[in-house]
Amino acid sequence: MTQAQHAFLSHYFQTYRELAFTDEVGPLIAQFAELASQVRDRGRKLIFAGNGASASLAEHGAVDFTKQGKTRAVTFHDTNLITCFANDYGYDHWMAKALEHHADDGDAVVLISVSGRSPSVVNAAKYAHANNLPVVAFTGRDTGSPLAQGALINFHVESHAYNIVECIHAIWLTATIDYLIGSAVYETRADDTDPAG
Repeated sequence: MTQAQHAFLSHYFQTYRELAFTDEVGPLIAQFAELASQVRDRGRKLIFAGNGASASLAEHGAVDFTKQGKTRAVTFHDTNLITCFANDYGYDHWMAKALEHHADDGDAVVLISVSGRSPSVVNAAKYAHANNLPVVAFTGRDTGSPLAQGALINFHVESHAYNIVECIHAIWLTATIDYLIGSAVYETRADDTDPAG
């Protein structure tokens, strides 16, 4: 590794330390975990959505909140649903229309967008606000994005570097799950039996 390469990685990892582990994020994690507990206690669900890599993170969050966090959570990232709703209502409105069809009173919506400006995500947030569904936003880039505005909880990474923002979103999301559980170490299977025999 050259000195320049070492300097790049040193600066790169320092950026993570400075952005991911701030004093402000702890209270947001606690607030999100409390919201998830409330949703769970009233028998409702968390609804996750995002585009691209944020969609993958939404799926990860939904599975772990459901399985590990004992809080029912879903996503809308089924290709049939996306292509149907995008075809019929336009891509900018498919998430909002999915919420219209699937959200129940007492649910909460988790929307993930690095820019905080993706029309499909912003329109979903508008639908949620209009129907009294609390919104948890994960955003990046500039502060004050349309998604961040009006969100009950906004996890914001002050960076324009997509990979850094997305990875920090993943850290904060999974930290919330572990905070809700009360441990970072736990079994993910009921027993150690090998299902393959």
